[in-house]
Amino acid sequence: MSDKPLWQPTAERAGRTQVAAFMRAAGMAAGHRFAIYDELWQWSIERPDAFWVAVWTFCRVIGERGRTVIAHGDKMPGARFFPEGKINFAENLLRRRDDGVAIFFQGEDKIRRSLTFGELYALVSLTAQALKGLGVGPGDRVGAFMPNLPETIIAALATASLGAVWSSCSPDFGVNGVLDRFGQITPKVLFAADGYHYAGKSHDCLDRVRGIAERLPGLERIIITPYVAARPNLGGLPKAVLYEDFVKPFHAADIPFHRQAFNAPLYILYSSGTTGLPKCIVHGQGGTLLKHLEEQQLQVDLRRDERFFYFTTCGWMMWNWLVSGLASGATLVLYDGSPFHPGPHVLWDMADRVGVNVFGTSAKYIDALAKSDYRPARRNDLKRLRAILSTGSPLAPQGFDFVYKSVKQDVHLASMSGGTDLIGCFVAGDPTSPVWRGEIQKRVLGMAVDVFDENGLPLRGGQGELVCANPFPSMPLGFWNDPGDAKYRAAYFDRFRDTWCHGDWVELTVHGGMIIHGRSDATLNPGGVRIGTAEIYRQVEKLDEVVESLVIGQDWDNDARVVLFLRLKEGLTLDKALIDKIKKQIRDNTTPRHVPAKVIQVADIPRTISGKIVELAVRNVVHGRPVKNRDALANPAALELFANLPELKS
Repeated sequence: MSDKPLWQPTAERAGRTQVAAFMRAAGMAAGHRFAIYDELWQWSIERPDAFWVAVWTFCRVIGERGRTVIAHGDKMPGARFFPEGKINFAENLLRRRDDGVAIFFQGEDKIRRSLTFGELYALVSLTAQALKGLGVGPGDRVGAFMPNLPETIIAALATASLGAVWSSCSPDFGVNGVLDRFGQITPKVLFAADGYHYAGKSHDCLDRVRGIAERLPGLERIIITPYVAARPNLGGLPKAVLYEDFVKPFHAADIPFHRQAFNAPLYILYSSGTTGLPKCIVHGQGGTLLKHLEEQQLQVDLRRDERFFYFTTCGWMMWNWLVSGLASGATLVLYDGSPFHPGPHVLWDMADRVGVNVFGTSAKYIDALAKSDYRPARRNDLKRLRAILSTGSPLAPQGFDFVYKSVKQDVHLASMSGGTDLIGCFVAGDPTSPVWRGEIQKRVLGMAVDVFDENGLPLRGGQGELVCANPFPSMPLGFWNDPGDAKYRAAYFDRFRDTWCHGDWVELTVHGGMIIHGRSDATLNPGGVRIGTAEIYRQVEKLDEVVESLVIGQDWDNDARVVLFLRLKEGLTLDKALIDKIKKQIRDNTTPRHVPAKVIQVADIPRTISGKIVELAVRNVVHGRPVKNRDALANPAALELFANLPELKS
């Protein structure tokens, strides 16, 4: 471990942050002076009632708070925040109606557009009126099979303005993948695009829209946004109408936002679905808003008029998180397509052109960029860039090195982790604290995050389960069609009583941060010693020969052995010399127990549509067990590469 941080804000810069201002305001209200972030965090989990009221006030939430802050605060699940509160999510995101730019959009090298806050408001007004004309109202579901377009955000906000429930999938999903999700929630209306662009190619969506519509009972209307064609042919889609024709009868007007209970449903998101049908996770209006405002304003320091970018599709919760940036008055920067088309420079050239202040992406993208020959610091100015956010999987220490060496030296690199389950983060950045190599900076304010051993006791100086010991506003309202919350309880609360167990294998650091070693349910257990898969990935993916890797534990000889699968650079073949090099890299930098018993080359690594490798699905294939939902995978055929491998029979 280095004794020097990779980056540290100056005292002046730290003092200008919103979290510093929040410390002063909350301290005055609490009659206590908070000197550092860690003191504020401790207060936030000891006095969650005072903390979340302070967030509501500081972030200027529009709505009625009510008198009760937390009802049944000792129950997980069962706690409810602001149970008397009334709020409308869209009203908070559409508070600006001026000529400032609300959205910049770029679709690879083909399309660039922008919308002002006034134009965005007007388009949401038209769309809301059209939806209301179809009878859409509180509790109705509206689905989207859409690229990351401005129209997707417009439709989502129009849906929310009416008190209806939004759910989206990205257009690279197959028909069955969409039906596995939307078939459970039966949307009344479906928004879709005629196609999308990826890696310089156009892909038609209308055939899949047709297949989806034929098998969605209760679907009354399909609204098609032209993207790859100026005016697509809607023949064979009897319930379809072009977006411009859908809103044409209406005129922009003040939106009569429908305020609902703080805990009324807003979004339905989905688990990855690799072990069965995806779980439909219902998130609430107020909890989502309050959590995102806290994270973006206090953990990221997002401000009015800043350019806020996150590379995401509409099938990943980071899209929902990005949209909430409008509530802080920020400008959203949307990109749709491949992040490497027409080259690895595309996102960084866009960041320069638009003046991105906060650049969000995945750890996988940073690793892929590092393996390319492109170095943004050599070509791009990035003078307005002050923060880089990373999530999706643990950012390896060498990923930290790459950012500070090859992207920008004076930048706040904030690795984050949480998930679809909470539509937010457990651990994230702190703009007032140093960045240490390989560490997520801090536990998020208001989140009683801890590390438990197998007996449910707090653990220091070792690795254990990531838990959250107190309720938080963005806990799911429940799962869709889950009588008695049986699946919801089993997902998070069966392991430790009244404590959320997230399934991550982690350790707290001496700096008050966290290192995530992988999923605990994919944790390796050779010889009874638990090993996080991320520890192996960090070493293997340092090697130039390796494009990506996947690690599982194989049941073997009454024990478990570590098996490492590799996708190598094109033209390379795994031989004894490379195997020896890989094993030495792992042994020298971890422990002998981390060294795989088997190293096997494969042509492809299976991933979910949102880009996560599927260790559990591969483990099932290796052990001859079924994978219940292959439609959740972007490349399901890759699973066949792992079946009946002769290398795993000895």
